[in-house]
Formats: sequence, C-alpha cells, structure tokens
Amino acid sequence: MIEPGLHFVATPIGTADDITLRALKVLREADVIAAEDTRRTRHLMDIHGVPLGARRLVAYHDHNGARIRPRLLAELAEGRSLAYASDAGTPLVADPGLKLAQAAIEAGLPVISVPGPSAVMAALTVAGLPTDQFYFAGFLPPKATARRVQLDMLAQLPATQVLFEAPSRIVGLLSDAVQSHGAPRPAALCRELTKKFEEIQRHPLGTLAAQVSAPPKGELVLVIGGAKAQAWTEADIDTALTIALRDGSVKDAVNLVCETIGAPKKVVYQRALALKQD
Repeated sequence: MIEPGLHFVATPIGTADDITLRALKVLREADVIAAEDTRRTRHLMDIHGVPLGARRLVAYHDHNGARIRPRLLAELAEGRSLAYASDAGTPLVADPGLKLAQAAIEAGLPVISVPGPSAVMAALTVAGLPTDQFYFAGFLPPKATARRVQLDMLAQLPATQVLFEAPSRIVGLLSDAVQSHGAPRPAALCRELTKKFEEIQRHPLGTLAAQVSAPPKGELVLVIGGAKAQAWTEADIDTALTIALRDGSVKDAVNLVCETIGAPKKVVYQRALALKQD
C-alpha cells in the first residue's frame, strides 16, 4: 500500500493514456481521493479500471477550499493517505491545490509529488523555442490595462514565456503582446495539446495576431520567445524614423521601423512623437 500523506497526482491534459502507472497505483490505493472536478476524476478512474469502492471522492476547488481543507487535513493527521487530482495536468500549476499543500506542510504532514502530464512542459516541447530558461506566467489579468502592464514587464525577460489563456480572450492577448513584445518576436500558439485536434501554430507574434481573428475552440497555451540582447540604439531608431516619416504617417512609420529593426513599439512611438515635435 502507498504511504500515508498528501499525494499530488498529475492527470492527463488530453489523452487518457498519458497517466502514469504510479498515478494509477495511488488512485487505486489512497484512503481518500480529493479532486478539483470529481466527475472528470471518476471518469478517468473508470477508463483505467480503478474502482472507487466504498472510498470517499471529495470535491476540492477554489469555491469550497476553505471549508473542505480542515476536513482533509484531519484525515491526514489520522495517518490516512489522501490523493489529490487536479482537473487536468500537474497539481498546483494554475490549480487550487496550493493552499492545501501549504496547510499540510505547515502542519508537518507529508506532501508527496506523483509527477506526470503538464501543459507547460508539453507546450515547451513542441514550440521550438529555447527551454534553458523559461518563465510561466499563467493566466494574465482579464482586464486589458492590467494585462498590458504585465506584458510590458514580460517583454524584457530573456527567458521564454509560457502563458495560459481562455479562447474568448486570446485575440486580445495576441494584440497586446504584439504591442509589448513587437511583431517579429517568435511565438507558438498551442491548441488542444495531446488531444485529437492538437494544433501548433509557430509564427512571429504579428503573424499569429493576424491569423487568429476569432476565438478558437479548445484549451490554449501561448509560448513567446525571450528578449534578445538589444541590437539597436536610439540613434538607429531616429535615423529609421526620419526616413519613414518623410512619406508616411506616424503610425505607419512606427510600424515600419518596429518591423525593420525589432525595437519595442512603445519606444519607437515615443521617439516618433519627439521627432515630429522637433
């Protein structure tokens, strides 16, 4: 039998066969099972022939966590084994399990990882972007102003960035990312990872934003390349803008210069306004 303690069980993000043998053993032998979505966890267990029997399957999510946590901690304190399964993927990664883990650690109770599928790692695997350094940003704020502030900060990171987003907001995210990171920045939009209709679009951010004009269906992960060492100077921007402004509007000149030398749009726009004023 598995040892007593809190076992965080990674579950498939799509294909049910991606579950590990160890995860199945824990689900089969745990005294109590907690799940973000009990219906999905029960369905996964049924697929793999793991009986629930007389054991308890407890719902634990953002809305009931404060109420259910003491009950789960009491089970652990009495020496039982508790398996926690997230909706999909690795627990604690954009998942309500964090407070449960913190509470168990604070109480001196065993916390055990049962690793496996992760949308973050799956996206990095197929994106074709550097993985020696990466930053997981999760879901950015839904409001445009707050989202742009965070994107401006992310744009300066040399590490590859991994973001989750809902289909209804991906168009806005891509549009804002073009403004913060620049249209030439390499990126990959991963849809329905490990599922039947998996799709990976690998293009510069500007191309992705132009192609994704309506909310797509399915789960999405956006991977953006990190910032490269600055290869341009303010003098380079001014020279390029001086030429571009002769025959075009400020907007057209800024877009052209950004695409040509890869400088951030915000910087180029400010210089364009200064040159116009002069």
